[in-house]
Amino acid sequence: MVKQLHKVRQYESLSGPGLKTNMFLGPDLIPFLMLALGAALFVGNGLALLRPRDEPKADDELKRAPLGRSLVMVLVGLIASVWAFATLVG
Repeated sequence: MVKQLHKVRQYESLSGPGLKTNMFLGPDLIPFLMLALGAALFVGNGLALLRPRDEPKADDELKRAPLGRSLVMVLVGLIASVWAFATLVG
């Protein structure tokens, strides 16, 4: 038997007390979005620190990503991802 990780839950609609409707991704939509946003912050800024460009494309572009800002964004992304994952699992 295949175990389902997420069951679609039924909720009463605003139309009436007896009518039920499915919510898109259930009540876990916000944690899923937070997990995606946190992971994107973590991976994007981490890769910008690990693999900087060889040469800037324009004269006003930086050669490397700013270290302080990138580390803060990596930390914020990690915290958001872990928090969202814990919310989805717990």
